[in-house]
Amino acid sequence: MGCAKPLFPLGRILATPGAIDTLTRANQCPQYFLNRHMRGDWGELENEDEAENAYSLQRGFRILSSYITAAGEKLWVITEADRSATTLLLLRNIRRVARNGRPLRQFRRG
Repeated sequence: MGCAKPLFPLGRILATPGAIDTLTRANQCPQYFLNRHMRGDWGELENEDEAENAYSLQRGFRILSSYITAAGEKLWVITEADRSATTLLLLRNIRRVARNGRPLRQFRRG
């Protein structure tokens, strides 16, 4: 899928501190996962979730991908329904970010 055309815009790229730590441990850059995500390689999703992504592409809903990093950790990528932002995160970070308001880090493309 490396040469496939992007299926949707990513918007602003954000990442939780935990996702950044995970990528650092795996020695992988966010762009690797973002490229897969925007080209329809949803990674480690169940068939039901892949079907939901197909529906979301047609209807303009949120798009979800899940990948296993080189360090063996699960990384999630979520693009908002309005395509304004895409966030890299770990599920364990969702509650923490919501609870204490820790900021997400914005990545520059390039």
